[in-house]
Amino acid sequence: MNAPGAFKAELIELLPSLRAFARSLAHNSAQADDLVQDTLVKALANVERFEPGTNLRAWLFTILRNHYYSQLRKLKREVEDADGKFAARLAVRPEQDGSVDLEDFKVAFSQLAPDHREVLTLVGASGCSYEEAAQICGCAVGTIKSRVNRARRKLADLLGLDDEGQPIPSEGRMIEDTASV
Repeated sequence: MNAPGAFKAELIELLPSLRAFARSLAHNSAQADDLVQDTLVKALANVERFEPGTNLRAWLFTILRNHYYSQLRKLKREVEDADGKFAARLAVRPEQDGSVDLEDFKVAFSQLAPDHREVLTLVGASGCSYEEAAQICGCAVGTIKSRVNRARRKLADLLGLDDEGQPIPSEGRMIEDTASV
């Protein structure tokens, strides 16, 4: 019998032992069969690395064991996501959207009346209370509340946002949507 024939014959003879070893590791017959199959594929692909006269059984068992532990390490990093919900949560918005949104905001903010820009800057950006803003502007608290409300509505309208802050279709926007151009 030639060397490749002897190698294959010994390989076939060791199959029950390989399967038993795989079963002891995997505790699942289907996974054990897959391990044995992967081991045989690797062994046949790397037959030139096997040194004739050495222990084929030990070589095959080492391949099987290493493959099993490699799979375990790989599975620890993987997440079951059959329906794709986990992957969808990992999506990151493109960074350029932030700069486009900021430019849209600047354009819309500049279109507001000066008193509206003033109260939004005081109450919205600077964190002043209505009372503090009223004192700074020299008017009643009710006037500040009214201006803030009207300014926010106008700004949302200019940015194309509905009452919940969600985008409305572009035909309802006063500023042209530069992201879709």
